[in-house]
Amino acid sequence: MIEKVFAGIALAVCAVLLLRMLLPERQRVRLDAAWQRAVQGSRHLARRVWFWRTHRQRAAREAEEAIRRAQRSVERDGNVIRPNSFKGPRKPH
Repeated sequence: MIEKVFAGIALAVCAVLLLRMLLPERQRVRLDAAWQRAVQGSRHLARRVWFWRTHRQRAAREAEEAIRRAQRSVERDGNVIRPNSFKGPRKPH
């Protein structure tokens, strides 16, 4: 059964290549350009789908970290926020 599927795919590829050879050069160039655009678009889509979960998890982790940093204890003087980390001795440069 699998052999028939592969044979059918090979036959279809050969038929497409034969039809491509029969086209005038100008149409062949246009067909090749359209094929390249389709391949590049499918690669881009596959990459987006593959890394979607990773990027989403990283964004959620960074958001949680930013929220935690914002909720740490700070000194407020009107609209000025002074983190407690500024109170320690400064390192000489």
